[in-house]
Formats: sequence, C-alpha cells, structure tokens
Amino acid sequence: MKRHTFIALFLSFISLTGWSQRPVDYVNPFIGTTNYGATNPGAIAPQGMVSVVPFNVTGSSLNKFDKDTQWWSTPYSHENKFFTGFSHVNLSGVGCPELGVILAMPTTGTINADPKQYGSVHSGEVAHPGYYKTVLEKYGIIAEATATQRSGLSRFYFPQGKSNILIDLGVGLTNESGAMLRIINSQEVEGYRMTGTFCYSTGSERPVYFVARFSKPAIDFGAWKKMPQMKAEKDWSNTSGQFKYYKGFKQEMTGDSIGAWFTFDTKTNEPVMVRVGISYVSIQNARLNLQTEQKDYDFEAIQKTTEAAWNNKLSKVLVEGGTPDQRTVFYTALYHMLIHPNVLNDVNGQYPAMETYETKQVENGDRYTVFSLWDTYRNLHPFMSLVYPEAQLNMVRSLVDMYKESGWLPKWELNSRETYVMEGDPAIPVIVDTYKRGLKDFDVQSAYDAMIKSTTLPGKENRLRPDNDDYLKFGYIPLREQFDKSVSHALEYYVADWNLSQFAKALGKEKDAERYLAQSLRYKGYFDKEFNMIRPRMADGKFLTPFNPRQGENFQPCPGFHEGSAWQYAFYVPHDIPGLMMLMGGAKPFVSTLQKVFDENLFDMANEPDINYPYLFTAVKGQEWRTQKTVRALIDKYYKNAPDGIPGNDDCGTLSAWVVYSMMGFYPVCPGNTDYTLTAPVFDRITITLDKNYYPTDKLVIVADKMGKKNDLIYKMVVEGKPYRKYVISHKDLVKAGTIQFFLKDNDRK
Repeated sequence: MKRHTFIALFLSFISLTGWSQRPVDYVNPFIGTTNYGATNPGAIAPQGMVSVVPFNVTGSSLNKFDKDTQWWSTPYSHENKFFTGFSHVNLSGVGCPELGVILAMPTTGTINADPKQYGSVHSGEVAHPGYYKTVLEKYGIIAEATATQRSGLSRFYFPQGKSNILIDLGVGLTNESGAMLRIINSQEVEGYRMTGTFCYSTGSERPVYFVARFSKPAIDFGAWKKMPQMKAEKDWSNTSGQFKYYKGFKQEMTGDSIGAWFTFDTKTNEPVMVRVGISYVSIQNARLNLQTEQKDYDFEAIQKTTEAAWNNKLSKVLVEGGTPDQRTVFYTALYHMLIHPNVLNDVNGQYPAMETYETKQVENGDRYTVFSLWDTYRNLHPFMSLVYPEAQLNMVRSLVDMYKESGWLPKWELNSRETYVMEGDPAIPVIVDTYKRGLKDFDVQSAYDAMIKSTTLPGKENRLRPDNDDYLKFGYIPLREQFDKSVSHALEYYVADWNLSQFAKALGKEKDAERYLAQSLRYKGYFDKEFNMIRPRMADGKFLTPFNPRQGENFQPCPGFHEGSAWQYAFYVPHDIPGLMMLMGGAKPFVSTLQKVFDENLFDMANEPDINYPYLFTAVKGQEWRTQKTVRALIDKYYKNAPDGIPGNDDCGTLSAWVVYSMMGFYPVCPGNTDYTLTAPVFDRITITLDKNYYPTDKLVIVADKMGKKNDLIYKMVVEGKPYRKYVISHKDLVKAGTIQFFLKDNDRK
C-alpha cells in the first residue's frame, strides 16, 4: 500500500471512529430544549446543585405562552428569544414548574425592575458542558456563564458608560415568591428565595440561600420592591410603575418581589463578573461554598475544570463508529443522565433534613436530591449501578436516610421535601435493584423496615399508598371516581411488591417473600377477556363500562390511568410477562397484540409505562428480531441532534437512559430483575469502564461486526470467546464478560 493511501485511510478511520474528539466535545446541550423535552443549555457541573441557565420563558410577546410563567416547567425554551437573566437553581427534564430563581441580569442605563422592560432579545447562543454564552441585542452585552458544583459565575461584557447587574428575587417558575436580601457593600449582596411548590403542591416550601459578589465595586447600588399600590414617600429616590426603588439601601428587605441593583462605570467591552454561591442550609454555608469552590474570578479556569469533570464522567463509556450525529445523541443523553439526582449537601457536609428545617451532616459521600423515582427507577438507576456504582450507593443511602428523617421513603423528592407527584411506591424497586446488582453497602435493615411500613400500613396513615385498604382487600384498586388513576396505582404497587418479594427472599425472609410474590400477581384480576387487556374494575368486581382503550391518548384524562391510555399500561407487568402472555392466550396473540401497539401508533415513546414495550418481543423465542427492528426504528425516529431531539419530557434523564442503553445494545426490562435484554448496538465498539471496587473486571467491551447498511439484526453473538445463543444476559455475566461480540446484518423481516 502506498504511504499516502495509508495515511488517507488512517485519517478516515480516525474521523469515523471519533477518536479525534473527546466525549465532552460531542455534547449538544440544546437537544431537548423544545418539543417539551424541558432540558436547558445552561452551565452546570456533573450532578451540580447550581446551574446557571438563561431564563427566557416570560416577559415578552416574542415568547410562546408568555402570559404566565406557570405554563413552563423549565426556565428556557429554544424557540423563545427574550432573555431576563441567568437563574441559578433549576431543574432539567421535569414536567412541572419549580425553581428557576435568583436571577442575575445585566442592563445599561436607568434602573428598571420590570422584567418585561429590562429583558432583551438574545441571539448568538453557544453552549457546551459547563459553559453558555449569548448576546443581548438591546444592550450590546455579551453574557457568559460557567459553574462549579455549588456556585455559578457569570461574565458580562458591557459597552462604555453606566452598566448594571440586577439580582432579581421576584422572577421564577412558580407562585411562591417570598424572599429576603441584604446588601453588604458595593460588591456583595446576600439573602434567600422561597421555593418548593413543585406541581403546585402545598406545604413544602423551603428557602434557598445565596451570596453574590461582583468583580469590581459598584459606583451606585440599591434595592427595589414591587408594591400593590404606589404612594409618595420622601425617602424614595424615584418611582416607576409598581416598583419602589431604594437607592443606597443597606438594610434587610423582605417581600414577594424584591431585588437589588449594582451600577458600574464601564469601558467598552469591559467584563464585570458576578459569583453566586448557593446553599439550602444557610447564608453562611452559601458563602462557604462560594469561597471554597471559587477562590477568585478566573472564568477560564473554572470553565476548564468543569469541562474536564464532564469529560471524565462521560469517558466511562467510550463509543467508536456511528455517525457524528449518533455520537452526539448518545453523549448528550449520557450528559442529561448525569444532571439529576444532584448533590444537596454543602462543602462542609451539611444539608437540610427531609421534611424538617433541621440541619444534618453527611459524613461520607454526598447527600442527593431530585428523585423523580416513578420515572428513573425503570432505567436510570440500574445504569448508575453499572457505570457509576459509588454514586448510586450514595443515592440509595440518601433514600434510606430520608426514611430515617421523615418516617417514609420518598416518592418524588425535591430538596428534602416530598412532592407526592406521580404514582406507586417507586423507591422500593430502586433500592432492591441496587442490592441485587451487588451494591449492598447501605442500611439494609432500615430499608426493609421502610418497605414493610409502606406496604402494610392502612391507607389513612399511609403517605405512599393512600388506597392501601382497597388494594389489600380486593387485590386491586376499584375505580371510585372517574379519573382516580386507580389502575396506574395498583400496577405500580404490583411491581414494588414483586421487588419486595425478591428482597425478602435474598434476606432469608421466606414468608414475606411468598406473601409479596402472591400480592404482585393479583394484577390478573384486572385482566378482561372481552378486550384481552387490563381494564379498570369497580368495587362490585365488574369492569368499567363503557370502556375505550384509546381514551387518554395525548395525556388526556382517562378513567383509571395516569398520563396515558389503557394501551400504555396494557403490558405493564414487567415482573410477570409469561403470566400476562398466558392470560392473552399464548405467545401468538401476545406478539400480535404487542405488534399492534406499534403498527397502529398506540405506543407513546414519551410515557414511561410503555418504554420497555419494544424489548418484550424477546420474551417469545423466534421473535427477538422484532425487538431489534423496533428499537432501531424508534432510535432513528425520535432521537436526533436538534433542539427537538428528545421525544418528550426527559423526566430527569429517563428518556435519555432509554436511548443510551438501546444504542449500546442492552436494556433492563424489569427493575429488580437484573437481566438485560439484548438488541443490535448502534456503534462499532463500546468500552464501558467498570469500577473494580464493585465488579470483577475493569472494563466491558461491546464489539459489533457489521455486514449490512442498517445492521439492526443480530445473527450471531460471542461472549467471553464462546458462542452465545440467548438474547438475555444477566448483570452478573455482563460485568464479568470482558468482551461481547455481536455479528449484525440488515433486518428485512416484516
């Protein structure tokens, strides 16, 4: 071979494999920022408490649904163009509004505290992990942001003249707005903002504390308060609309819509920076977090450190081959999976106890928060156990500690408050699945006690299973109100009870194991032979009449079901697919009904109860090809390198976890069952670094030998150098396999 030909081929190979770029370089933070994905492009460290996010969902006719911020579950939407500041505590990929508070907004000229007036059209956005930039056209200001785990740093390049930075505590995504601020001097302000009405829940508010420091002294500063009515008073420097302005204010101010401004005399393109430390414990801890994680105003150093932290995390899984867009989809999904759950404790280990204002201390590891468990128990937590086991153990320890602090395992926990959003008893499968994958270094007995409590306590006393009386009496939950979500509740309880039976068995508690196994199989009482599917039942035992299995599509209300139709729950007994198959009449009707879900557009890629459906074909021997064909089609249809590149709400990384698993070639169909169902990997080679503190080998290599164009059919597999003929592999066998080789070709079956 001629030398120049070899070089050309080598360079081509480098380009195809992606070896010339780091994993962090493939992340596109704009993926999921529209189409209800609810992600954002803001700067954040891996599992960081703080994210510095462009807030652009209210305040201008340029914005869709700008009439009220309650329309939005996210501070940012890609189609919106009206910037009102960088918010510092935010959520990623959630379906309900919360946080999006403590805004830092640069302006020029006269102070105006109305976001509809001070906001600006923004353009020229750039985002990378740990970095965001945009241009505010109204002022000619370049705004940049980066972050550490517990603090944010913004840099604003101002024009010549009088320039301002506003700290607005009145703007946010929800209706709680109580706040306090205290201006310390011309370079520092501190205070707090109330948060906690996630999904408009009540009784769960909690302050988030902050300290903000500026890189140069202000020549003028003050505070404002929004008032219901204006009255002339001598000590006001001026009035404008409904806002009172207090120039030179250095006292403590409280109120619903308050803020502070700092004015600087700037030269052309002069940068002024603001550092913001955050804590859920105290102002003192916010200051400590800031001082510890940001010694000075070195923007580039912080950006590089955070970027390196992201690259280190993402490099636990290295993919080669595929297209650049496929690699971007993969690494952006993995990036989204590493945002929540996030660290809650301060640098000194302090954190707010669950459901109280008591301050606790974590001695080893971290205390985590933002547990969207109804979503994440299905796939994200099993993935964390495989790739990031130490973090997953800390998450489980956090869940158990929440029980010790409040008396209950959480359902949907946010900043040490229970929101009671969604269904079931979802902490049980998270904990059991983690234990069964070999991660047992947590208080197992307390975890077991917590599970027994939630599964046995009467409904009136039961925070997690308020309908437990009916569930235990009937074996199902009768439909008592038109839209009571009774079937969804029960199906989730069955999965949790099956997990508890596996836990009890592993702990040698045979009677409990038998009891909860039997309880988990009572889903069969919901099965209706007329429709050959799960159907709501009444207290008298009769099925709901009339019954329309398609009612509930597009998240419309549906009797017995939550956020979906009966089809989204028709196969949702992952712990007993063989039993469901028998109820349906055997393998043939099972497969034909499951195929109907996809052929007639009854499948919802954005709804968690049915996201494992593509993998259920593999339960029938000879039908594995349907799983492989369907999974690849769904990847290609719903996931792309574009703002609408997630099929719907990411649900704290759940939809991202689905595509990460699916592109690697395996998926955990049932939490608590540590088997993975195999499918055709997208990439030529995948190298997963394993933690030898928990697993017998330090890496798992997945190789795909391709001979077609689509390569979505497995025709042969080799595991540990030996032929492998099953389409399921246990977690135990996976982590010791060393190498798994797939031989792929085009799947032309219909």
